[in-house]
Amino acid sequence: MELEELEKRLLPFSRFHYEDESVEIIDVFRMPGHAGFSYGFGVKKDNNVENWYIRLPPPGVKLQGTADVLRQVAVLNVLPDSIPHCRIKWSGDDLYWFGSPYFVVEKLEGDVVRSKADWVRSLAEETRVAMARQAIQAMVDIHRLDPTLVPYLGQSLMLENDVHRWDRFAEKAAEPAKLKLVPEIKRLLLSHMPRRANVGIFHGDFQWSNLFYCEKGGLLAVIDWELVGIGSTLNDIGWFATFNDPEAWNDADHNQHIMPRAKDLIAMYEEAWGEELAEISWFRALAAYKFAIITGFNLMLHRRGKRYDPAWETTKDSTESLLHRAYSLLTE
Repeated sequence: MELEELEKRLLPFSRFHYEDESVEIIDVFRMPGHAGFSYGFGVKKDNNVENWYIRLPPPGVKLQGTADVLRQVAVLNVLPDSIPHCRIKWSGDDLYWFGSPYFVVEKLEGDVVRSKADWVRSLAEETRVAMARQAIQAMVDIHRLDPTLVPYLGQSLMLENDVHRWDRFAEKAAEPAKLKLVPEIKRLLLSHMPRRANVGIFHGDFQWSNLFYCEKGGLLAVIDWELVGIGSTLNDIGWFATFNDPEAWNDADHNQHIMPRAKDLIAMYEEAWGEELAEISWFRALAAYKFAIITGFNLMLHRRGKRYDPAWETTKDSTESLLHRAYSLLTE
């Protein structure tokens, strides 16, 4: 949706919910990130401004999976205060206001963690470690939630199905030569399936760019729940570890690792969870396998003009290193 059109739609929406015909909409902007359908805006009432964040699904797609924004609402509404998160202010599945389902949360003051950000680099090492511990504790608390609290999420995702479901994305990926290890890694994943796995709610994209902190390092919210689901909770720590594993990355956007690394994060999780993660290497390999395929698929969408996002032209340099890392984790 163009910003001008969104602003026009936000005005009656805000006047209705504020019960005030005098409020004005200001500072509508597209939020950063790969999704591209999240926006910030301000509501001016008298001399005060309240800032909000609205999430809408991509236009013209089936409202399921990542495009079903109400999945996020269902989870956010059951999270306890002990898990830092954004509170839903307004949400709905009616098409009257925006032509699609939506949700609105208060806009927080702070930022996500980027390794090249000056504010992160200026923090003491012990502060960065404390930030990681906060993130891990939030993750563990998510994993301890009763999944029956969110029936909207449907059935549990079986591990075997999680391996197979990436086939169709791999087939459409740009630069298929970079994915030549995919069939072998898939074979290894299926032949080394974990014997047991705790089932619960998993975030699905637990990484620093989805963790929102204040400038002093306090965790304000776990954000971007579009990949939330029910299944093996070790998906999250495997994913988080992969994004903090220098051996998995070979591109300019992922070549600086100033936050605690994979083994440290896993140790923090084991301490908080109270149990050793004997089969965590499998989940790390699965995460690397997935993201290599995701990179190829999103690069295809970008190059074909279906979803402009030039960041994938940089991330593509890690496609092969991710797959090599997955292979090593499954064979070492």
